[in-house]
Amino acid sequence: MVRWIKIGLISFFAGIIFIGGAYFLIGYFRAAPGGILVNSSPVSNVFVNGELVGKTPYEGTFEAGEIVLKLVPESTDKNYIPHESKVTLVSGVKTIVRREFSENEETASGDTISFEQEGGKEASIVVVTSPDNAQVSIDGTVRGFTPFKSSNLLAGEPLVAIKLPGYIDRTLTIKTILGYKLTIIAKLAKIPEEVKVKAVTTEVKVWVEILDTPTGFLRVRSEPGSAGREIHQVMPGNKFLFLEEDGQTGWYKIQLEDPTAGLPDGRIGWVSNEYSKKIEESFDSDIGD
Repeated sequence: MVRWIKIGLISFFAGIIFIGGAYFLIGYFRAAPGGILVNSSPVSNVFVNGELVGKTPYEGTFEAGEIVLKLVPESTDKNYIPHESKVTLVSGVKTIVRREFSENEETASGDTISFEQEGGKEASIVVVTSPDNAQVSIDGTVRGFTPFKSSNLLAGEPLVAIKLPGYIDRTLTIKTILGYKLTIIAKLAKIPEEVKVKAVTTEVKVWVEILDTPTGFLRVRSEPGSAGREIHQVMPGNKFLFLEEDGQTGWYKIQLEDPTAGLPDGRIGWVSNEYSKKIEESFDSDIGD
């Protein structure tokens, strides 16, 4: 009898240990939730997947994956347009959403800032804007135009500036993390018509000027670096529109030919920064013109 009691107790405690271990493993292998921080001006009600979860500034965690985020301004003195978007939350990472409301969609603005682990020892950045073709500067240096992507960034807190003629500039100070891709999706606000009439803005165009070379010409290649295929040759003194700077080689992407109906992207190529230099040309213009 005693022997059977001992066997029963052993089986009972073994079952508890097994069940406890199973719950531990389930919790251990379950993906960490994704965080979200939402700010808006003015204060708005925050809905996630149709459910009211709070007011801005709002911070919470949800299962990693895609959520539907809706922001409804509380203001009663103006007819602000609510905002709704799909946001992908990454496990263990906080996504930041900001929104400045307006009475029409053109003059509303905002951005979504998120990280994604890529591995490796580099930090990268992707900037997407609406509308696109906005100029992207990092720590005061023009790096390219949206949609923009760059790698080989140093870990730190760079100042990212986004500019597009006719739209309000947007600047962000973001922390970059080695091994992660930083993605910025920005909605730019159009300058209101009543402001455009009076406003004067300084427009900046960046060109690449070809310098003297030992051969009397400079090879244009399909990829940055001397291993790229030669696709064209340009002469010293020629200037081309700057498109992007390669973070690893420092080579410049240039616009060889403007876009046409049969060639929507035009002709582009890469040139060595050893035999070329960037030139910024700025001029004041009346936005209302």
